[in-house]
Amino acid sequence: MFTDRIAGAPISWGVCEVPGWGHQLAPELVLTQMRELGLTATEFGPEGFLPAEPQARTGVLRAHGLSAVGGFVPALLHDADHDPLPAVERELDAFTAAGAATLVLAASSGADGYDARPDLDDAAWRTLLGNLDRVAELARRRGVTAVLHPHVGTMVETGAEVERVLVGSAVPLCLDTGHLLIGGSDPLALAKAVPDRIAHTHLKDVDAATAARVRAGEITYTDAVREGMYRPLGRGDVDIAGIVGVLEAHGYRGWYVLEQDTILTAAPTGEGPLADVRASVEFLRGIDR
Repeated sequence: MFTDRIAGAPISWGVCEVPGWGHQLAPELVLTQMRELGLTATEFGPEGFLPAEPQARTGVLRAHGLSAVGGFVPALLHDADHDPLPAVERELDAFTAAGAATLVLAASSGADGYDARPDLDDAAWRTLLGNLDRVAELARRRGVTAVLHPHVGTMVETGAEVERVLVGSAVPLCLDTGHLLIGGSDPLALAKAVPDRIAHTHLKDVDAATAARVRAGEITYTDAVREGMYRPLGRGDVDIAGIVGVLEAHGYRGWYVLEQDTILTAAPTGEGPLADVRASVEFLRGIDR
C-alpha cells in the first residue's frame, strides 16, 4: 500500500522560508495535526521551524510520533565564486542524526522568494551542473540521497531546464507535480519518460488557469499561492492518480510528500489548513483501495 508512504510538510500549513510569506504556525500545532491525520513522517520544514541542533530536532519529531523524511534545502549552485558544499555539509548533520534519507535540493537564484530569477549563461550552467553532482556525492557519502527539485523561481524551473539537468548531471529528481506544471512541464509525461530518475515525490494539485497566468507573467508566484492556486489533491488539474500509478508500476518505493503551498493571512479560527490536508490524504487513500 503506497499510502504507508505518505508524509507531511510544514508548507501545507503555511510554514515557509520566504520572509513575509504569511502567518507562521507553531511546530506544536503543525506536528500534532500531522499525527491526527495518521501521518507518520514529515519533511523538516524551513530553518527555524525545528531546533537547529540535530539531536534536539530529532527529539521534537519523536515526541510527536513522527520520523524524518528529509528536507528542502535551497543552495546557490550557479556561482563559480561560491562553494555550496560547506553549507550543505552542515545541513546533513541534522539529516544523519534523524535518519532522514533525502536531501531535497533547490537551485536557488540567490534572492529571497520565488517571484523573479536571473538568466544563466553557459558557464553558469556548467557550474550548476557540476555542483549538483558534487552535492549528490557529498550526500551519498553521508548515507543521504540528494534530489534536485525543479521549483518556480529557481534556476531549474522550465521543461527545458529540467531536461538540461537530466542530460548534464546524474542527480535524481524530486517529482514535484505542482511546480513542474506551473513551470510548463507535464508531470505525468515526465514520470513516464524517466521513472528511474525519480527518487522523491512532492504531490500537489494545481489550478491550471492560474498556473498559466504565472507563466505569462500576469501574476507573481506568491500572489498566485495567496489566491489559492494550489488545491487539495483531486480538485485541480494534475493527474495525481495517474502519476502515482506510473511510479508504483515502475517500482517506486519512495515517499509521497503532501505539499500544498499555503499562505495564511492570520491565525486560523477554524480548522484552517488541516481541512485541505485531510482532503488530500483521503483522496490518496481512495485511489489506493
